[in-house]
Amino acid sequence: MSPIYPGSTDAAGQQATLGVLGGGQLGRMFVHAAQRLGYFTAVLEPDAESPAGLVSHHHIRTDYDDPAGLAQLAQLCQAVTTEFENVPAQALQTLALTRPVAPGAAVVGIAQDRIEEKAHFVACADQSGVTCAPYAVIETPAQLEAVLAERADLLPGILKTARLGYDGKGQVRVRTAAELTAAWAELGGVACVLEKMLPLTAECSVLVVRGWDGQVVSFAPQRNVHVEGILAVTYAYEGNMPLALATRAREAAVAIAQQLGYVGVLCVEFFVVDDGSEHGGLVVNEMAPRPHNSGHYTLDACDASQFDLQVHAMAGLPLPQPRQHSPAIMLNLLGEVWFDASGQRHEPDWSAVLRLPGTHLHLYGKLHARPGRKMGHLTITGPDEASIKAVARQAAELLGLPGLDVD
Repeated sequence: MSPIYPGSTDAAGQQATLGVLGGGQLGRMFVHAAQRLGYFTAVLEPDAESPAGLVSHHHIRTDYDDPAGLAQLAQLCQAVTTEFENVPAQALQTLALTRPVAPGAAVVGIAQDRIEEKAHFVACADQSGVTCAPYAVIETPAQLEAVLAERADLLPGILKTARLGYDGKGQVRVRTAAELTAAWAELGGVACVLEKMLPLTAECSVLVVRGWDGQVVSFAPQRNVHVEGILAVTYAYEGNMPLALATRAREAAVAIAQQLGYVGVLCVEFFVVDDGSEHGGLVVNEMAPRPHNSGHYTLDACDASQFDLQVHAMAGLPLPQPRQHSPAIMLNLLGEVWFDASGQRHEPDWSAVLRLPGTHLHLYGKLHARPGRKMGHLTITGPDEASIKAVARQAAELLGLPGLDVD
């Protein structure tokens, strides 16, 4: 595609405008990155109070599959992206008839369905050098019976819904055949995958950015800690994991993006498992066709953030190889931070937190805090690992944040 340059106008005098489906915090940070470069922005999102809609030039308040809303977005924008993978793939297909859409409907559709996603990981294992955990598909009672009879090796395992699962939702740990049967019924008998539970030693993720011309750049892997299925802490600095393992993860993520013919920002998540080797084995878990929570540290610790590169990729601009200039730790801020031990709402002590050296607070503009809701994040940067860990511990204590003790 021909590049869409910031600040340019078309024959009718319309400013170069980039669009995004979805109005959450990822859309908000995309809008900020696009506007900083000089683009106008448009958000399609039904929620009047959406974080991205509140800061965009245009906010189209319709459902994602509304024909009139999609037509308005296409009329306003020269290119369109998405901020979450559960946007209807048909909406992306409709927009792609008249506008560049990155990532495309086909690859978003793969990421929306764990069955298709795992099939892709298996298909490209020769190129990526990694595969997923042993698993079985359960879509029918007959398949459940077959798994019970023939795949006892998958227990204990985790039963996951094939679609619409995120942040630990749609997942049940099962140890026995009886628990598996009960869990499938509890999840409504929908299409699922049963994954074998592996001896995990760590989790990590890699952000890859691929352009329309096939150019690829990537960030170094970041190590992640989850609490109750939700990301709590990201460690992003040299030495956060063994170099050989980090190199393998980075190369695998690039290969997965290349096999998809992907355009845009892709996050690939991995498990590090205890396989008896010096550094452990690498297993691919899942992918997100968008910027990712674990990459938010790039806003403060890198010379180009994941959102800057999302804008570059969709607009057909050159992709600079990002450089991380500061070690960083990111702490997720969930709604619990706004409530005390008795459940009463209170304001966090931002004064004490922001007095700490190297702290960067990002709140997402969400008007209502509730437990489990991602309200913001705090990134700590500094000259070395020891200093940022010391500040992160102080910040976590002030805000009552979990996860650092898992390190």
